[in-house]
Order: sequence, then structure tokens, then C-alpha cells
Amino acid sequence: MAFKFQGFDLLHLDSSFTEDELLVRRTARDFVEDNLIPIIEECFREGRFPRELVPIMGELGFFGANLEGYGCAGMSNVEYGLVMQELERGDSGFRSFVSVQSALVMYPIYTFGSDEQKDTWLPALATGKKLGCFGLTEPGFGSNPGGMTTRARNLGDEYILNGEKMWITSGTISDVAVIWAKLEGENADGPAGNESIRGFLVETDRPGFSVSEIHGKWSLRASSTSGLTLQDVHVPAASMFPGAKGLKSPLMCLNQARYGISWGAIGAAMSCYDTALQYAKIRKQFRDQPIASHQLIQEKLAWMASEISKAQLLSLHVGRLKDAGTVGHQHISLAKRNNVWMALECARLARDILGANGVTDDYPIMRHMMNLESVKTYEGTHDIHTLILGQHLTGIAAY
Repeated sequence: MAFKFQGFDLLHLDSSFTEDELLVRRTARDFVEDNLIPIIEECFREGRFPRELVPIMGELGFFGANLEGYGCAGMSNVEYGLVMQELERGDSGFRSFVSVQSALVMYPIYTFGSDEQKDTWLPALATGKKLGCFGLTEPGFGSNPGGMTTRARNLGDEYILNGEKMWITSGTISDVAVIWAKLEGENADGPAGNESIRGFLVETDRPGFSVSEIHGKWSLRASSTSGLTLQDVHVPAASMFPGAKGLKSPLMCLNQARYGISWGAIGAAMSCYDTALQYAKIRKQFRDQPIASHQLIQEKLAWMASEISKAQLLSLHVGRLKDAGTVGHQHISLAKRNNVWMALECARLARDILGANGVTDDYPIMRHMMNLESVKTYEGTHDIHTLILGQHLTGIAAY
């Protein structure tokens, strides 16, 4: 039994949004209701990414939405966040696809790329005619990206790339990959190894570049997740980002994605809360009363509503800081860490309220719960963001 989303605005936050922001949210919400919700359970069950929705999102300006020019929508960061919120209300894996395309592929091209790279790739990525992926994580290095073993050898007019990347969203459907590697001969294996990191734009049809789908996932099943192998992949020297040097560059990209995740998690929590609320009002138990009349159920609903409201305030304020150019990486870590934890707890409480029905795909609860287990881990685990905040507070790095 599917419930139509009723919205959530306990604090009357809509009064804090501009007309443009509300229009963007309404557009994204309508897209999700009309196009994604009717098919997402089937896609999740089949392990299929709904690629047929990509052109529609391109027309709506969802890709690289907060970038200027090159066919991008030029949205504010708050507007972009609201798009992420609505997409993840539909499904975390689907939002992940848009996050990767926007924050991890288009953003580094926009920020670090040459004019030729921008002109070649950004318009095509903005429409969805070309798709991209981001290759940073490796089989042996996730939370410690500076330990990467992927290497780039400089031959003057070209580079040769060798290495492996793992847990790569959209790898099997991508036309281009943003690959991070250490330059050989620049102390890649020494104490200053992080400074040797460079970014490359690699077309996925180049000889030596291969992609394998990761099977057996219980999470993000409506998203393509892949492993990348680069075996003597030759790329022109012009494929390297001229403006990216050191580990700071890919971490800047991750900050863009983490910001969007903080909003997206709110959407997943809203979906779980709204489903649990509507279910509790019609499900009768004990003296033929709806379970919503019982104190234990109301306590769970009150907790969810309180935490979602706090998360909304947090992401909205961080978004305003980002639009003002005053946001710090610690603010984004705070929002990502809190909001994903909050959403996962909402999913678990909602599952409690639905009882056995909560584990079926008649309702979105279990799908959100399984997805959020991955969201809690990627783009910086919950614990890593704890340590980022700890370092900011104490001035001492604990990792």
C-alpha cells in the first residue's frame, strides 16, 4: 500500500525559502512523484538503474545545477540542496547518481579543468548526453585516500595510468572517468606523497580501461556500483587537470558531494516519517484504536519530527553559508554526519511502527534503511566526520 507524500514543515520553514527555492523544490518533487516513485521499487528489486529518466533530469537542469554557464542551471546552493532532498526522498541510489554527475565529475572539471576540458565535457554532462564517474577510492584505501596506489607515468606528451578503483558509482554507464593518481617521480611513495596526486579525465573506451559491476549489494540497488581497472591506459597530457594538485583537490570535490548528501538524507527521513505517520493513523490494534493513539507510537513520531526539523535547520544554514562563501569543511562534516545518522534512526523507528509490514517493499522503509547504511559509510564515514570535527575543535588530528 503506497501513501502519497504529504510534505513536512513542522517549523514553517517554507517561509524561510525564496519563491525561486520553493519553485525548484516543487519541480523536483513533481519529478520524483511522477517519474521515480512509480518505478523505484521495481528498479531496486531488479538491481537496475532507471537510465530512462536521465534525459528528463537533463532538461530540468538537475546536473551541475549549482554551476554557472556551460548549459548549467546556475542554481543557488540552497536550491541545489532542495533538489537533492527530493531525489533522495525517492531513493538514495538515484540521488547518488546525480551527486556523482554534478559534484564529483562536473565540479572538478569546472573548478580544475582547462577551457578545452570545460567546453568539451560540461555541456554534454549537463544534458545527460554524457555520463561520468569519480575514481578515488581503491580496494585497499577508502578512508585514507592518500594511500592510493594508482600511478601516472609522465611520458611528455602523454601519461600512462595503472591502478584499480573500487565502489565507483556509475562506472558501467559512464563515458568519462575522473581518475586520481600519484605522479611517479614526485615522491609518490614518500612523506610528501599526497602532493603528487593529480586528476585526469579518462574516456572509458580507452584501451586498458575496464569496468566490472559489483554484484550482491543489499543497498543502493537502483544505482550502478563498479570497480575500475586501469592497465597501461594512455591518455594525452591535456587530459590532466591543470588546476588540481595534491589531495586537497579531490577532497574539495568530496565536500561538494557531502553537502548534497546532508540535504538528501533529510528527504529519506521525510519519506520514512510520512509513511509511518500515515500508516499509524489507519492501522488499528487494541480496542480497535489506531496505533497512532498510543503513547509509544507518538513518542517515536515526535522524535522523528524533532530530528528532521533540526536537520532542516542545519542544512539550510550551511547552505546559506555556502552561498555566502563562508562555509567551512567542518560545517559540511557536521551536517553530513548528523543528518545521515538521523535519517537512519528515522528509518529504524518507522520500521518499528510498521511492524512486519515494514520489511516488505509495499512500503519504502526497508529500502531507505538499507540505502542509508551505505550513505552513512561513503563520502567520509560517520567516524571520519567525527574525527574531522574533533580536529577542528581541538586542533589535533586523531587519524
